[in-house]
Amino acid sequence: MLSRVAVLAYEGMSMFGLGVTAEVFGCDRKGEGIPRYDYVVTAAQPGIIRTDIGLPITVESGLDRLASADLAVVVCWDDIDTRPAEPVLTALRTVVDRGSRVLSQCTGAFVLAAAGLLDGRRATTHWKYAAELARRYPRVDVDPGVLYVDEGPVISSAGTAAGIDACLHVIRLEHGAAVANKVARHMVVAPHRDGGQAQFVPVLVDDTTGGPDLATLRAWALEHLGEPLTVADLARRVHMSPRTFARWFTAHTGTTPHQWLTSQRLTLAQELLERTSHGVEQIAADCGLAPMMLRRHFTRRWGITPQAYRHRFTQLAA
Repeated sequence: MLSRVAVLAYEGMSMFGLGVTAEVFGCDRKGEGIPRYDYVVTAAQPGIIRTDIGLPITVESGLDRLASADLAVVVCWDDIDTRPAEPVLTALRTVVDRGSRVLSQCTGAFVLAAAGLLDGRRATTHWKYAAELARRYPRVDVDPGVLYVDEGPVISSAGTAAGIDACLHVIRLEHGAAVANKVARHMVVAPHRDGGQAQFVPVLVDDTTGGPDLATLRAWALEHLGEPLTVADLARRVHMSPRTFARWFTAHTGTTPHQWLTSQRLTLAQELLERTSHGVEQIAADCGLAPMMLRRHFTRRWGITPQAYRHRFTQLAA
């Protein structure tokens, strides 16, 4: 059970990265039914540490708190050419050896790789540094096209903002979709973003002509998930041909319309499994999927069957 969250601080650490972890795990929202965590910032040498924007922070806890955490977070590593101190790497290895999780943001993946925690595992980092991570650590299966990768005890995320996605993923694993969605609403972010880093990689695109209102289209689609929506239906809403719409949607979101619809239907299924007593067949109909397809996609996406998910996260009174 996730209770203790520790963040590794170092001279020049990312203030934004630290803020992400504090917002997700450090705020007291118990009054709204959101778990309260024992959140702490740690360092190899506690004391005054300056962040990447020059703002000093006071760190009182050492690596013993990092090693004993249920979740240890490494934010962007400021200088990928500098190997972390061995006591830091030992503390991170201890977390995994104890059966707990470690999570990296952005170039923090280089720290996990230096500790050997990514060997034989799939991982990601910021697209700008993905090739270098793969070159330095050939035993790591680097995937530059995703927002985050969950490899059991080791979770890695892409750019710092993708750290939000990874942190919400941890909340979802521990407490279910409803709690993760509450935290996301507080942060005014999507509870589950679709698409990969490709949408953020610089490309030569002519943006002078504008385009359809994507937010309005998404909102409309979310209200009609129980209907047999197709890509053609979405295209008609914005007066485009299906082929042109599919290209436009993928370019702006990093995922295809069909993949996005399926993902939103699975997210809705999560919530219905948690807060209703409807059977899987009814939930599948409410989400616009055939029961067999719901079971197949749900298990593939979340690694657990709909029935097992309900048993773990149901909010209904016994």
